[in-house]
Amino acid sequence: MMGWIPVALLAVPLLGALLLLLAPRTFRGVLPAYGLIFSGVTLALSLALLALYDYGGPARMRFELDLPWIPGLGLRLHLGVDGVSLPLIVLTALLTFLCFVYLCWGRARATGGFMSARPRALMFTLLVLEVGMIGTFLALDLLLFFVFFEIVLIPMYFLIGVWGGEGRRAASIKFILYTLLGSVVMLLGLLLVWAQTGTLDIEALTAAHGAGMPRSLQILAFVAIGIGLAVKTPMWPLHTWLPDAHTEAPTVGSVLLAGVLLKMGTYGFARIAIPVLPEGATAVAPWLGAFAVVGIVYGALACLAQRDLKRMIAYSSVGHMGFVLLGFATLTPVGVNGALFANVAHGLITGLLFFLAGAVKERYHTSEMPALGGGMLATMPRLGSMLTFASIASLGLPGLAGFWGEMLALFGAFQPANGLPRGLFLTYMVIGGLGAVLTAAYFLVMLSRVTHGRPRDSAEHHEAPDERPIAVSLAPSDVRGYELAAWTPLVVLILLFGLWPGLLLSLTTPPVQALLGALS
Repeated sequence: MMGWIPVALLAVPLLGALLLLLAPRTFRGVLPAYGLIFSGVTLALSLALLALYDYGGPARMRFELDLPWIPGLGLRLHLGVDGVSLPLIVLTALLTFLCFVYLCWGRARATGGFMSARPRALMFTLLVLEVGMIGTFLALDLLLFFVFFEIVLIPMYFLIGVWGGEGRRAASIKFILYTLLGSVVMLLGLLLVWAQTGTLDIEALTAAHGAGMPRSLQILAFVAIGIGLAVKTPMWPLHTWLPDAHTEAPTVGSVLLAGVLLKMGTYGFARIAIPVLPEGATAVAPWLGAFAVVGIVYGALACLAQRDLKRMIAYSSVGHMGFVLLGFATLTPVGVNGALFANVAHGLITGLLFFLAGAVKERYHTSEMPALGGGMLATMPRLGSMLTFASIASLGLPGLAGFWGEMLALFGAFQPANGLPRGLFLTYMVIGGLGAVLTAAYFLVMLSRVTHGRPRDSAEHHEAPDERPIAVSLAPSDVRGYELAAWTPLVVLILLFGLWPGLLLSLTTPPVQALLGALS
């Protein structure tokens, strides 16, 4: 009955993009409000899903729409929402809206001037990107999932390549080559499932729990699909596109890349790979866990070696996504719930971190930590305090959202699913715990370099060519109004989920138990 809401979630940003394309001059005078309106309506629709969702009902899809798409091939436009996808849909709509708040209120000052370059094209790119991101979480057909999964690549490529930093071209090409290669491998896995089962319907495949597919074929399909998802996640050693993409991307590009695009890969494990191919998941899980814990430790050590703030945050995502993959590898309700919780927490926390990194770079004209000089808490106390808060949230301080997902993933490794080697997963738990300690280390080192210590004289700060020096002084305006508007919702949600994790866990637990039916 409410199947129109998922369609509207896709139609609103798509309409906004098409209007910019078909009537480019009509909206020139209202561009600052244009993106806010369309992304705001999309956010309102996602909140309507949240309000109308049947929390007490059985673990099934809500707001379903199932219409013929390509009848000759048996393809259908099948959309729906459950407790796994709903938090990610709301997260996507929220982060996109906050990016428009950051752009449209701050304009050129917020982003070092890139908003003034091709603003209509930038609006168009972000709206198309939102269509692809939300569509990925709504799709209940394998080919439809793949289509939306791919739609995001082109706008993100242009977002990095057109509005990025000095190395934007190389970073954007690296991004598109890696993700396209992974997508080709994933498509082969999806077609293998289709050829064996005769259906692309995710609900039907999930209900069958691998029935009709021999174990060897499930392993082959899981590996193929998993490689495509792992590139987007990104999993070590398929992560090397990520640091360059984050370093060169504009602030809003980094926020959406870390906050949403990485979640599309991990979401695919929960929605497709594990429930559709349970025997393949059981066979590959020890290997998945091994790559996950290597990524956790590698990401932390790489962060300790970084001098650039944005690059350090990018490498931190490799480690945090390692905890998500470890949770999935346990194949237990506790571990998978932890992975899904960590997914949302990472989107909120790392989105905030990249907003803050962009603000730091806009003020200092560099994100090199030695060049920042330290003492931010003295010169810009509000910005320094916000960076401190986001950092301790990311390192997993109890009471903040970053703690619960990683703790549950490690707890899931303590008692993995039947059929998995417990001794091996206990080893993974210990290594993951070491990675958590290293995470605390690199964030504390970063804070000691950036926020603490004696500040340098403002004349020592790096300045962009052809711009007037920016004196960084103790002033109440160190965090501006539009920045506070964009960051406050993230701070509130980080605190809310940290203090009340049951809000999210009560939403994900019933569908997770249903998805793991053949493994429990």
